[in-house]
Amino acid sequence: MTAYAELHCLSNFSFGRGASSARELFRRAKTCGYAALAITDECSLAGIVRALEASRDTGVPLIVGSEVQLTDGPKLVVLCETKAGYTSLCGLITTGRRASEKGTYRLTRADLASGLPGTLVLWTPDRIVDRDHGRWVRQTFGARAWLAVELHRGPNDARRLRELEAIGREIGLSLVAAGDVHMHIRRRLALQHTLTAIRHRVPIAEAGGLIARNGERHLRRRHVLATLYPAALLDESVRIAARCTFTLDELRYRYPAELVPEGYTPTRWLRQLTEEGARWRWPEGVSEKVHQQLEHELGLIEALRYEAYFLTVHDIVRFARSQGILCQGRGSAANSSVCFALGVTEVDPMKMSLLVERFISKERNEPPDIDIDFEHERREEVIQYIYRKYGRERAALAATVICYRGKSAVRDVAKAMGLPRDQVDQLSQVFAWWDGTESLAERLRERGFDPESAVIRRILKLTAELLDMPRHLSQHVGGFVIADAPLSELVPVENAAMPNRTIIQWDKDDLDTMNLLKVDCLALGMLTCVQKCLNLLRQQRGQDYSMATLPSEDPATYAMIQRADTVGVFQIESRAQMAMLPRHRPENFFDLVVQVAIVRPGPIQGDMVHPYLRRRRKEEPVDYPSEELKDVFERTLGVPLFQEQVMKLAMIAAGYTAGEADGLRRDMAAWKRRGGLEKHRERILTGMAERGYTTAFAETLFEQIKGFGSYGFPESHAASFAGIVYASCWLKCHEPAAFACALLNSQPMGFYAPSQIVQDARRHGIDVFPIDVQCSDWDNTLIAWDVAPAIQLGLRQVRGFSEEAARRIMAARAQRPFADIADLCARAAVDKRHQDLLAQASALRGLSRHRHHAHWEIAGVEKQLPLFGNVSPAEVEVTLPKPTQAEDTLADYARTGLTLGMHPMAQIRDRLRAARCTDSRTLRKRPHHSYARVAGMVTMRQRPETASGVTFLTMEDEHGLVNVIVWRDVAEANRRVLLESQLLGIDGRWEAVDGVCHLIASRLLDMSELLGGLDVRSRDFH
Repeated sequence: MTAYAELHCLSNFSFGRGASSARELFRRAKTCGYAALAITDECSLAGIVRALEASRDTGVPLIVGSEVQLTDGPKLVVLCETKAGYTSLCGLITTGRRASEKGTYRLTRADLASGLPGTLVLWTPDRIVDRDHGRWVRQTFGARAWLAVELHRGPNDARRLRELEAIGREIGLSLVAAGDVHMHIRRRLALQHTLTAIRHRVPIAEAGGLIARNGERHLRRRHVLATLYPAALLDESVRIAARCTFTLDELRYRYPAELVPEGYTPTRWLRQLTEEGARWRWPEGVSEKVHQQLEHELGLIEALRYEAYFLTVHDIVRFARSQGILCQGRGSAANSSVCFALGVTEVDPMKMSLLVERFISKERNEPPDIDIDFEHERREEVIQYIYRKYGRERAALAATVICYRGKSAVRDVAKAMGLPRDQVDQLSQVFAWWDGTESLAERLRERGFDPESAVIRRILKLTAELLDMPRHLSQHVGGFVIADAPLSELVPVENAAMPNRTIIQWDKDDLDTMNLLKVDCLALGMLTCVQKCLNLLRQQRGQDYSMATLPSEDPATYAMIQRADTVGVFQIESRAQMAMLPRHRPENFFDLVVQVAIVRPGPIQGDMVHPYLRRRRKEEPVDYPSEELKDVFERTLGVPLFQEQVMKLAMIAAGYTAGEADGLRRDMAAWKRRGGLEKHRERILTGMAERGYTTAFAETLFEQIKGFGSYGFPESHAASFAGIVYASCWLKCHEPAAFACALLNSQPMGFYAPSQIVQDARRHGIDVFPIDVQCSDWDNTLIAWDVAPAIQLGLRQVRGFSEEAARRIMAARAQRPFADIADLCARAAVDKRHQDLLAQASALRGLSRHRHHAHWEIAGVEKQLPLFGNVSPAEVEVTLPKPTQAEDTLADYARTGLTLGMHPMAQIRDRLRAARCTDSRTLRKRPHHSYARVAGMVTMRQRPETASGVTFLTMEDEHGLVNVIVWRDVAEANRRVLLESQLLGIDGRWEAVDGVCHLIASRLLDMSELLGGLDVRSRDFH
């Protein structure tokens, strides 16, 4: 049978065109016996690393290429013959993408004037062949160009072939067979049509000539191709494939080198910085243990030639600190004494369970991965510093591949199927929080759809095929790739949606596969909050603290943590964490490290939480299978909680080397996605048996390792987070007003909305004053009041209000107080929109009698001529009725999301009592296992992956929060009430054990009508 190599094939990284993944395409190519497969996504190499992995898995050679359509010329397929060709192609794609806005490209003949050295080019002519295009191709690329013949069983294939043969002879271009492949099998045609309709934003019924006429654009079997193409054209495809010798394995990445001063080598300079840092970190002197560890790490870094990487990260952190930007490294880097000495991390690894192989390994021979958290409001300064330092040619953010999820997939499919907008919206609600475990047919019927109708069944089938397929490229949250040479020689660079940002076309997993350096410059809201809180204490309270100088191991702070009084703090503010705190009762820093790590899916699924708590409470004995393993597990009472412990266990009990143990960790992280953990089973069982451990113990341990899945937490990471946990808790405990003020000024972040933060502050005895243009700044501020500071709400709390307008008000007020509303509007240049916002938010209370009167006065404000100055002409005095309490509450929530007046629930309490609803204060006094009906405003809905379909609700009334557990069967029976109610009534069983209180729901009631249209917003399924 004639051999064949497919030279023109799109994967699903040609967004909206390709309907199959690289893995599917390569498996099909192997089945069909292809000699090679080219992945030629349109002006993109975004999917080429996935193609490389698929090529390795199947053994089918990969040809790297791309399809481009010139604005003033032909469509071409560019194939990489050599490494020089790959560099040419990356540069071409970068040129086209950088010349256009995100998601598009623009290339002209002039951009290919160099002839793209090292490439082979196929001309794929349109239906009507433009011979001038062919002559230009021949002139530009010479003997490296071919005319591609792509036949798809059209009515005129024979005539088309003869025409192209004649044109090839006329112009001097050899012919080659190609497929213009868009899918791996014919059955994907319906999805491919759908993608086409989505891309062009038209229903399939109106797509007409935009969609393929048949399903021939798939990887066809060779005997089928032999009936369509002359053997010579098929043979030519194999000859071209043989010429394409370039592989991605040839790429060599170089770290930036300019950070080394003249007269130093990178090794000497890193050593000097490390020694200087060690004297700073250990002022009492470097112990022998620390010295040996530093020498071990520096030796590893030198052997692996990673010095420039560490110097680059050190330089980024140095810049941030020079600008007063709070930052902290975390993750596996916290296992490194060198990172601690350089100031990159804040956790002394000597005080933790150090395992540097978790971070850097000679066996693994991969660049270490360092994550640095910066204040989320100032991270952009760091990002722009990196761009300035290395230039946009050598620094770019990694990409993130945004894939279709249920809601986005069904919306796009329904639009393509021509459903009206209201039905599209209803269908998207069906899939909004669907996890695939509930009856989809029932959910469809609830929304008025017939699940047996042909249209709905077709939509569901196409939606299922579209799920998890790449939708577009976005920018990574902060993963920077920095190189010594232009990045476009390694990977194409394109514009991001955000201004002044560029991204490469590879994501995090691709970077790992290709061993490219990535520094994660991440944004962490709590660092912003802590820094703002420390600044408030410094400026208004005269207390000069830093995170490092906050009093450590403070008993009052731990007492607050044990009470789960942790609204707004870092990490331990979630429902699950707050439920664990009274049971765990942390009393020192290591307990906080455990607390951060233990409320994770890994330990929960591995059945590690309850044994640890029972042992901590001395309800069961702590035993160790050997003295060697006692050293590994003693601090966690014989229970493996951290990744480092699993690695050490494999090394001690099963004979793994350090590098092999890190391989086990990586397979643990990936086994749910692609398997690979079972290969360790026999190795662990055999190794432990050889060292005297029982089979039962080995089996139990392996199941716990599987339980970690992709969620096992490293101790180093938990320790980095625990430092921020403690700082936020100390500030909340000892400076609650400043902490709440800083938390409000750092929004959006965390689990709690401003309303909950303000209510929590008031429950702690902090006075909060309303927004008022006469005294409110843009930010919320601390003011002296009685014996403790109070909070003055700022103009940032007014939804839709701009900081620029607030600054003008502040500047005008600093000159002299405002005489009236007209004076305010004139001197602060407050436009009509901002005038209305101020009136709606009752921020004019100091200049007007009440909200209604403010609206009246605003209506009379006009831009004055010089004759009148800044004073409005006298108007007739008008007396307007004051708004009712209910009107004020509705307006407060609509414009600011909170109220300082009577809580909405207190205002309807009489009606709730009539409905036999108990308030939260009374509920907390109820005995364990008693039944109650409670009503509350829903503030949060959560359904963790480990919860087996259980939904957790947080509800609020005038006395505080109530935590509700909704089992799956109750949730399914009350789905719409659960998901859509603003005010929810719950019939259920009250459970109160060890300070942990929940209401177990048995029935849900939608009582939202009692709120009368109140704008209550909940944080759902984040």
